[in-house]
Amino acid sequence: QVRLVESGGDLVQPGGSLRLSCVASGSIFSDNDLGWYRQAPGKQRELVARITRGRSTNYADSVKGRFTISRDNEKNTVYLQMHSLKPEDTAVYVCNCRVPWGSVSFVDYWGQGTQVTVSS
Repeated sequence: QVRLVESGGDLVQPGGSLRLSCVASGSIFSDNDLGWYRQAPGKQRELVARITRGRSTNYADSVKGRFTISRDNEKNTVYLQMHSLKPEDTAVYVCNCRVPWGSVSFVDYWGQGTQVTVSS
């Protein structure tokens, strides 16, 4: 019954910008870490950015300085603002919410993804 729904993916030219959004069906964002992952054809899924419940962030080296992750707990939404997009950013971007289960484990919730294509 937990649903994560991404939006905002599009076809953009190199150097362009996009903002991705992910909305949760329930109140699972406020107390948990959130993240954006991506997977390009022929490549493994990789972490793009994460944001903790305290709003601490970390980014993949490949996107530092270009992408910004943020959250709005009242709206159950996490965002990924992307600038200076490059063709190598082309991928399906997937929203993640990591929920602790006990003290040493966790459960990951995933959206279905939104396609970002950077091409001229």
